[in-house]
Amino acid sequence: MSFELAVWHEPQPITKERAEDVFRALRRGESGIVAAHPGVAAFAGRLAGAERPSPEYALVTVALERSDEVAGEAFALARACGLVCYDPQRRLVHNLAPLGVYPGMQMHTGDGMILADPDLRLVHDVLATMAPQNPFTALVVFGEHFVQSSPEITGYELEYKDSVRNLMFRTHVPDLEAVQRAFAEYATGARDFLDRHDWKQV
Repeated sequence: MSFELAVWHEPQPITKERAEDVFRALRRGESGIVAAHPGVAAFAGRLAGAERPSPEYALVTVALERSDEVAGEAFALARACGLVCYDPQRRLVHNLAPLGVYPGMQMHTGDGMILADPDLRLVHDVLATMAPQNPFTALVVFGEHFVQSSPEITGYELEYKDSVRNLMFRTHVPDLEAVQRAFAEYATGARDFLDRHDWKQV
């Protein structure tokens, strides 16, 4: 089995639904779906395993066992080249913006994704993919703090750690929207979620 990623230019952040529609159209060979961009050629020239089926987009195809290794490199290079990156396996799109307030913040998922500086829409969408095949999502600012969540039978476990003070807190929230709101606040530097929920120190 193989793993694919596609990159192209978008002038504004897009939804995962728009990304899927564009990807399918490009794979069918339709033209004029998105504008050609010099970043596409730059990306294809700098990443092993990338090809440029048209001036509008580049496609990365690698063996499944190399997917995590190559995906991290592809996400970073796409951003450097001014391109969005679509992952058709996970049905997720990596936009250029908006980003959180912590440069270098990483997102880790239970299905192997490790991504620096994820855009906020991606964080929101990734949280909705948590399942037995993807049992957790975390945002980490190494050496300072992190927030993570895992699905439970009746909702979600939500954890926050202040690494500077070595304090860990845990709570249970009933729905995905509460998790998405907490992660968005964390990524933008707010801590309202700490006041909104009842936490236990662990």
